[in-house]
Amino acid sequence: MSARVATSWQTSLADLSLILFMIAAAALSRQENDRRQDIDRRQAIDRRQAIDRRQDSDRRQELAQPADAPASAAPLAVYLATPDAPPLGAWLARQAADPRQRLTVTTFYGPTPTALPAALAEAARLARAAGAMGLRARVVAEPGRGPARVALAFDDPALPEPVARSLLESRPASSEGISAP
Repeated sequence: MSARVATSWQTSLADLSLILFMIAAAALSRQENDRRQDIDRRQAIDRRQAIDRRQDSDRRQELAQPADAPASAAPLAVYLATPDAPPLGAWLARQAADPRQRLTVTTFYGPTPTALPAALAEAARLARAAGAMGLRARVVAEPGRGPARVALAFDDPALPEPVARSLLESRPASSEGISAP
């Protein structure tokens, strides 16, 4: 056997090996690109779903919290609109007038279709009675039972600052940090 014949089959085998290697590398590269695109696609979908979930959660929180939340301060006086109660105007006339107070009318309604309109009509009647006394009323309708309720409290959001805090901060403090009388 000559050296020339031995070299030709080895060269052919080396050529075929290189061709096979190039085909395999190209196939792996294509698979890797497809896998990357799938991962990118999945990540984009996951990001979009996370944004949607966050927006849905934000919407649910906005719907769960009323725009004007019910009174957060302890009421100073409460009126229950029962049949034997005095008229609201007479009750309001006995209360100390303070422009920092807010009047909240709360009515309750049941599951029947006419319950909510009836509760709102009752709230409107009480708000008109308060308006006749020169007071603005906030109306809240809640599911539940019981007579309409009117509460006076220092929870007006139009107040520049909380009442008690403004009184405490106006006092000079001693060197020990105790407010002077």
